[in-house]
Amino acid sequence: MLTAARSERDAAEALRVEDVPAGDGWTGVIETGEILRIVDLVGNQAVDTLLFDAADYGNRYSAPDTLREQASCYLGPGSRLVALDGAPLMTIVADTCGRHDTLGGACSQESNVVRYGEHTRHMHACRNTFLRQALGWGRGLSKRDLSANINFFMNVPLTPDGGLEFADGISAAGRHVELRADRDTLVLISNCPQLNNPCNGFDPTPIRLMVWPSG
Repeated sequence: MLTAARSERDAAEALRVEDVPAGDGWTGVIETGEILRIVDLVGNQAVDTLLFDAADYGNRYSAPDTLREQASCYLGPGSRLVALDGAPLMTIVADTCGRHDTLGGACSQESNVVRYGEHTRHMHACRNTFLRQALGWGRGLSKRDLSANINFFMNVPLTPDGGLEFADGISAAGRHVELRADRDTLVLISNCPQLNNPCNGFDPTPIRLMVWPSG
């Protein structure tokens, strides 16, 4: 696990504070220099996140470029979240969890069926939330823009043979990650509703979003 880095930012100075219920989503632009804190209020809640250049939605977060640049398959303090143009959208500047996933992807109704059986097809999934958030935001976002995502607080170990395991979470109540916007960045969040793997202890819970001004 990467070394955790605690933030000392004063909550009273935050521009925005918003709680996102379990299974719900959030969309907003974080302007250059602003800080977005994501708080795992109860513990082990997976927070699926998409990032886009706010001036060009086609220039979105690139998991392969991000992992290649930092030579690590996990995200943590200091990770630069790189776009398709090779420059960072955001940087992790504080993190009390220490490791996050960007390999496991977002759960969907189709992947639920493959992993857990036909009886799970009706269950809500992050892809549904992402699509609802994208269409609700409008301004040109559509289903085709839903690509590689980050899973904050989610534990997906890479096995020696190159496989992935969806394991018990390594976060806890009150742990947080902070992202500094290196350019105006559109953020789409799905507060994961998954009930079939231990990414959130089989019990989805709320998260808190906080935004501080630049400087």
